[in-house]
Amino acid sequence: MIAREGLYLILTAVVITIGFILAASRWDSKVLFAISALFALLTMFTVFFFRDPVRKPVEQERVLVAPADGKVIGVDTLQNHEFIGGPAIKVSIFLSVFDVHVNRVPATGVVDFVKYNPGKFFVAYADKASDLNEQTEIGMTAEGGHKLIFKQIAGLIARRVVCRLEQGSRVTAGERFGMIKFGSRAELVVSAGSQIEVKVGDHVAGGTSVIGYLPEKTAKSGEESSARGSNVQI
Repeated sequence: MIAREGLYLILTAVVITIGFILAASRWDSKVLFAISALFALLTMFTVFFFRDPVRKPVEQERVLVAPADGKVIGVDTLQNHEFIGGPAIKVSIFLSVFDVHVNRVPATGVVDFVKYNPGKFFVAYADKASDLNEQTEIGMTAEGGHKLIFKQIAGLIARRVVCRLEQGSRVTAGERFGMIKFGSRAELVVSAGSQIEVKVGDHVAGGTSVIGYLPEKTAKSGEESSARGSNVQI
């Protein structure tokens, strides 16, 4: 499958390529043939970049799946996060131009807010990109009442973030919700009681790689405890 965000670019590239091929044939121009070959390569890369593979969702309770394809470049603890309501864990993922750029919802629940933040275009793997780069921030309440945030962050080349979610949307872990074009960063922020299953250097696939598990709340006390062991050790 091809992501719908790329259809216009692909069609445009195909038309330009065909135009140069026809012109090269008519005037028997090696230069025009070379240009048409270049555009043909660009067209193939555009198709490759906007690929949108079908993936089977992970069906587990409290599961957190990767919001994007890419390399885990950070698993960090935060002393306090206002929306999460206490200490939190932030998982950062860098998307190269060779990764699938379609983004997927990390957990099942309801969207609380969608906030667009204009900003800079620093390289996406730099720590300052998390706060300073142009981005869309989505806050949601997962099943079980846990708050979490995931971000689409533009990079040096990526200049457009596409998000189709709206406040009040009911979402399912692994479903598509948008994309970031041409190299970028995705982040997931969850409560510190969550169990994280990835580490720096791991490569994850959006919607299918398990990032971790949200805490389980006991019915009597409401206290959070991990059903799969102790909390992540950073």
